[in-house]
Amino acid sequence: MLILTCPYCGVRADETELSPGGEAHLTRHGPGSSDDDFHGYLFTRENPRGVHFERWRHAYGCGKWFHAARDTMTLEVFGTYPAQTTEPPRDICDAITARHPGWNWRDFS
Repeated sequence: MLILTCPYCGVRADETELSPGGEAHLTRHGPGSSDDDFHGYLFTRENPRGVHFERWRHAYGCGKWFHAARDTMTLEVFGTYPAQTTEPPRDICDAITARHPGWNWRDFS
């Protein structure tokens, strides 16, 4: 079972209390963007085997959105952080690198 800690209220919640929101750190394109940009936003997603950054909502708690870094193969959680953060915090990246030497976070900008 996947257990995540909400960075806002501090509650350790299992996945039945949370709502998944898909991949984190996407560049969102809307009205006024090119067709290619909007198509990429709607349909292009990573589906890695391993480290992944996701959006979650504490649906049956404080109701806030947050990001989580986890391993999709083992369900190991490296940490959670506020959704307004534009890139993973250094301590989470360090925890991932300790478990997966040579790993580096891609440039989303």
